[in-house]
Amino acid sequence: MNTLIVYYTLEGNTEYAANRIKEKTGADVLKLIPKKAYHDKGFKKFFFGGKSAVMGEKPELEAYTVDLSSYEQIVFAFPVWASHVTPPIRTFVVENEAALKGKSFSVFACQSGNGAQKAFKDLAKLLGIESFRNSAVFIDPKARPEASKDQAIDAFAGKLMGN
Repeated sequence: MNTLIVYYTLEGNTEYAANRIKEKTGADVLKLIPKKAYHDKGFKKFFFGGKSAVMGEKPELEAYTVDLSSYEQIVFAFPVWASHVTPPIRTFVVENEAALKGKSFSVFACQSGNGAQKAFKDLAKLLGIESFRNSAVFIDPKARPEASKDQAIDAFAGKLMGN
């Protein structure tokens, strides 16, 4: 199954997991980059990122090129902000609504605390689906590396391949 991982990363945890899954599955990746970068440290990081996520903002993204018709499965990946999907993912879904119809969707999130399940529900609603084919939550896989975290990422990659 041709797979595309569409992801946004702020601190590198999501990118770490996306690249590991790419290595295991041969999936393509598309990194979303907002035109205006989010703060990545201190109070501003949590305040402005959380506000943007809670308010359902859709930031303008740097130009990207992708032919969604060549993929059967789309995997969305993001850090959890205030129990919500990150705004760049929201922008991508809205910009590509028609091209995403009929795809198989999976999702994973990276977080330090909790909230991923709520974020997954919000993203499913935005996509107009009941649930995801596969889902996973990884706790800071790059920031706090452990063999068990890599094993969990590898297990998720296996599920994407139908193993």
